[in-house]
Amino acid sequence: MISAIILAAGESKRMGQPKMLLPWGEGTVLTHVISIFQQAGVEDILVVTGGAREQVEELAAGLGVRTVFNEAFQTGEMLSSIQCGLRALHRSITPPPNPKDFGEVGRAAALIGLGDQPQVQAGSVRRVCEAFLETEANLVVPSYRLRRGHPWLIAYPLWDEFLRLQPPASPRDFLNAHAAGIHYVNVDDPNILADLDTLEEYRRWQTKS
Repeated sequence: MISAIILAAGESKRMGQPKMLLPWGEGTVLTHVISIFQQAGVEDILVVTGGAREQVEELAAGLGVRTVFNEAFQTGEMLSSIQCGLRALHRSITPPPNPKDFGEVGRAAALIGLGDQPQVQAGSVRRVCEAFLETEANLVVPSYRLRRGHPWLIAYPLWDEFLRLQPPASPRDFLNAHAAGIHYVNVDDPNILADLDTLEEYRRWQTKS
């Protein structure tokens, strides 16, 4: 089973307001991101909250999506939010008696998505999922012109190792350490590289959407 962890815990200090709550289409940036994953066929979605917790939880509940609160959100570290989401997913999985016999559990995986990437194409998300189902890879990463993007996928056998990471280690460090085992999916979607950081970017993306 492939679950999605959508990171929406940031305080948006550079934006000056919660960017996930900004209008986008018929909803907000966050609800649009959730809809992208749903369109890609991902049924189990978990949103990690932090800043603007109540508003984000309300939006997620309206779409039937569960949430988990990252108590360390004020550190601003992506690592803590991903670990928060993985712990929540981990609690719902019963590991096999023999750690080497992952079977169905071993093919569980988490897509790591950003709550401020409303321009990513559902097709890009779908291709990452398909690549995981078609290969034995424990890490699947979308790539645009040889640059890694989001959402990337981490399979269950690597969760415990990722959960043991401590700052200043970062998700990028983890991917670099496992570079030889990454299955890359080339996509014609530059939006896997970009997220919203400023109001100027938001307005520019809104014009293009």
